[in-house]
Amino acid sequence: MSADGRAPKPPREIVSFVRRGERLSSGRQKAWDRWSDRYVLDPARGERDTLPDPEASFDLEEIFGRRAELVVEVGSGLGENIAAAAAEHPERDHLAVEVYRPGLAQTLSRLERAGLQENIRLLPLDAQRSLPVLLPEASIAQLWVYFSDPWPKSRHHKRRLINPPFLDAVLPLLADGATFRLATDWAQYAHHMRRLLDAREELELAHPEGPRPGDHSSDAVPEGMPRTGWAPRFEGRVKTSFEAKGRSAGRLVWDLAYTRVPRQSGSAPT
Repeated sequence: MSADGRAPKPPREIVSFVRRGERLSSGRQKAWDRWSDRYVLDPARGERDTLPDPEASFDLEEIFGRRAELVVEVGSGLGENIAAAAAEHPERDHLAVEVYRPGLAQTLSRLERAGLQENIRLLPLDAQRSLPVLLPEASIAQLWVYFSDPWPKSRHHKRRLINPPFLDAVLPLLADGATFRLATDWAQYAHHMRRLLDAREELELAHPEGPRPGDHSSDAVPEGMPRTGWAPRFEGRVKTSFEAKGRSAGRLVWDLAYTRVPRQSGSAPT
């Protein structure tokens, strides 16, 4: 108890996202009203509206009506990538994780225009804290993180999505041989990701000889940036406004791809 008899406040939790305005435009509101019940998953919440109840879980076969490879995009934004992927690959299931409600509504609008695929669902929760609760181990065939906030100021680096707590949460969810794809237009963040991801024994570079995307960028390329190990641009990634903005500013786009190393015999989930 504090001197005034009140219980101390719990430490403020570090998250990688900022909750922006939730107000929807007329068009997005109509898409939300028509399709959110069908496509937006709504598990029981925990202590915050971005957290699931600790006892919650997903039955993927029940959600999608089948068993299929699962692609998860964390920070799906306005839905360009995940909506296009669902339409292009009906044989796979897709899960878009995004806390920004207008982004989810825009994704629903895209799905409506693309013909309302049944192989996609949207999850409006904090990925780091919800996916390990809701998904079984080794259930993800592809994990995508494209253009997450680089938090360029040093004092904000702890808020970057790609940090040890996130990796500890999601890497057990990757199936043996699964692909983890990332992209950023900030060289400093690319360097940060390489240092962390290259050090994980669960991962190996998918393109160990892959060259850098270039040598000249409008932002400073850190000393020690690896010359190789970079992935070619993933053909399945739609060129979003975030990528276009970075390129127009003269920044390079750094693509990464890792493969989940198979678990040792006897350690795979049952």
